[in-house]
Amino acid sequence: MFPALFYGWWIVAASFFISVYVGCCNFYGFTALVDPIVREFGWSYTEVSFASSLRGLEMGILAPIVGVLVDRFGPRKIILIGVVTIGMGSVLLSLTQNLWMFYASFILLAFGAGGCTSVVTLAVVARWFRRNLGKAMGITVSGFGASGLLVPVIVWLIDSYGWRTTMIIQGVGMWVLGIPLALLIRNGPEEMGLVPDGAPLSKPGTTAASRQPGIPDVEIPFRDALTSRPFIYLNIVEALRFTVLASVVIHVMPYLATEGIPRDSAGLVAAAIPLFSIPGRFGFGWMGDVTDKRYVMATSFCFMAAGLIAFHFAEAWWPLALFLLLFSPGFGGNMVMRGAVVREYFGVRSFGKLAGVTLGVASVGGVIGPTLTGWVFDTLGTYDPIWMVFAAILFLATFLSFKIRREDVPAF
Repeated sequence: MFPALFYGWWIVAASFFISVYVGCCNFYGFTALVDPIVREFGWSYTEVSFASSLRGLEMGILAPIVGVLVDRFGPRKIILIGVVTIGMGSVLLSLTQNLWMFYASFILLAFGAGGCTSVVTLAVVARWFRRNLGKAMGITVSGFGASGLLVPVIVWLIDSYGWRTTMIIQGVGMWVLGIPLALLIRNGPEEMGLVPDGAPLSKPGTTAASRQPGIPDVEIPFRDALTSRPFIYLNIVEALRFTVLASVVIHVMPYLATEGIPRDSAGLVAAAIPLFSIPGRFGFGWMGDVTDKRYVMATSFCFMAAGLIAFHFAEAWWPLALFLLLFSPGFGGNMVMRGAVVREYFGVRSFGKLAGVTLGVASVGGVIGPTLTGWVFDTLGTYDPIWMVFAAILFLATFLSFKIRREDVPAF
């Protein structure tokens, strides 16, 4: 007889597959829509890019609120509401007739994504794991990486049936897949008589601390964590990271088109960006379990910066390959470290609120980056200068990562 699998891993699996679909619908798949939308309506790249930025702004406002709701009502209800709302947003997007309706659809998508993306999925994983936290979070956020597998499907559907039909398919698919997975979620191991990483609560002498003697248990009050130096620096580097990441993801296919790369090949590169991040999510997640997380974070930013410099020379295939091998694992690793640092430094009680604040601050970068990138192209007719500016920003984030010191966390 094989031992029963700890239910926390089923939570991780459900979060993974929800992240796969949401990552494609709300983030990585958007680049395939840019050129068809521009051709149909004649809008500028700045106007279309602003839809993504508007979504980021809405998520930025919503993320801290979602964090509070998660800590109060539990992740399960929030994820279910988010899944339903994303489906509605996709269907509404298919009906777009003007720019304001286009923007309204993305606001609705933002509300949905706020309910079933990293703030909520990482919050539930943080409740279920401590000793294996880096690995569990690595698997969870790898769902966003695996969403790259669906990008060529989105490109093919748009090219074959049009973007409106594709959005309807996308919305219905969200309901069919997401609702059953959301119902698998349990808010915490206590609901099933367990403790983090598994073991019955009824077992004599079993506590989370006794099962994991090498891991100190901390619970920093929300207000003290919010004003602590490590949390402030974490928010700054997350804003810098997302400024660059959102810009690359939204503009990758239009940029490669200016470099003479065919649309189907550009679609494969867009798909490869999240896929190549998966080794970084696992690898850097494992490293974060065994070494200082700020060093892991700094290394991830160096990978991103070096990859973006290679992206600047994308007219040849070998720099594109180098870009994928460096940039993608780097941003994947940082996604894991964000949640792992919050959990390790500040505890689980306020995890949702703190993760929500961090995502909200990062979303400011998600507003600025894609819109600025679209404006640079509309103004200069080239993307080249912005990639080098973003590489410099990533090197700044590398330096700031060393400022996230655990000894600066308030002691309680």
